Amino acid sequence: MRRVTPDLMSLNTATVKQQWNLEQCIEGCARHGVGGIAPWRDVLHEMGVSKAAKHILDAGLQVSGLCRGGWFTAEGALTPAVIDDNKRAVDEAVELGSACLVMVVGGLADGSKDIDGARAIVEEGLAKTLDYARSVGMPIAIEPLHPMYAADRACVNTLRQTLDICDKLGEGIGAAVDVYHVWWDPEIQEQIKRAGKERLYAFHVCDWLLETKDMLTDRGMMGDGVIDIPALRKGVEAQGFDGLVEVEIFSATNWWKRDPDEVMQVLIERGATAC
Repeated sequence: MRRVTPDLMSLNTATVKQQWNLEQCIEGCARHGVGGIAPWRDVLHEMGVSKAAKHILDAGLQVSGLCRGGWFTAEGALTPAVIDDNKRAVDEAVELGSACLVMVVGGLADGSKDIDGARAIVEEGLAKTLDYARSVGMPIAIEPLHPMYAADRACVNTLRQTLDICDKLGEGIGAAVDVYHVWWDPEIQEQIKRAGKERLYAFHVCDWLLETKDMLTDRGMMGDGVIDIPALRKGVEAQGFDGLVEVEIFSATNWWKRDPDEVMQVLIERGATAC
């Protein structure tokens, strides 16, 4: 298994979203020797896609993923506006030279309790987006989210569900495996093997704090919680995954309040010791 050195890590911009804009994130990665970056589309749009692409290239960074496409259920049905936004996300990922476009697929439509209906909308939306993504050569990575997000963010919650969708849709679609969302799943290692190298597009790390105080914004730095991150990384790398280890931490009460250079130093240290 690889030693996680800074050049093998990627900074998801959510990790320092309260401290740095995208230009500062790019400069910070370069300064600390971090090999890649994963922008969210809001900060990408603030900077401008073309400008960001040039700065990332000039800094010598890889783009491990663009966050995010998806949200197919946002309008209660699969509307042209939703599909158009996903096509724009594909184009943005292409311009950045991203390894993949990460999909947070969406939860229940407002006022609905029909999770099967939501999943049907998601599959249709993924299929239509994939048709376009294939034409421009951009891999689509479904990120299964922890079941606590099934209602409001993602009704695809396990790697098994993700791969069942991939089986239906064919080439060009795979998984972004985020340890925060899948660590609890008793089938996870079996499903990682099922995915194989050809469908493992991204690997995200942070930690699950034993006393999590907020479902969205209380993630831990690697090594501060209960996830066996090395076991999960060993699983994906055993299948041939050789992409960057992407650090994505939402932490309103801790890491978002710290000096961002300190955050970078700690995540580099924890990459070596806790991943």
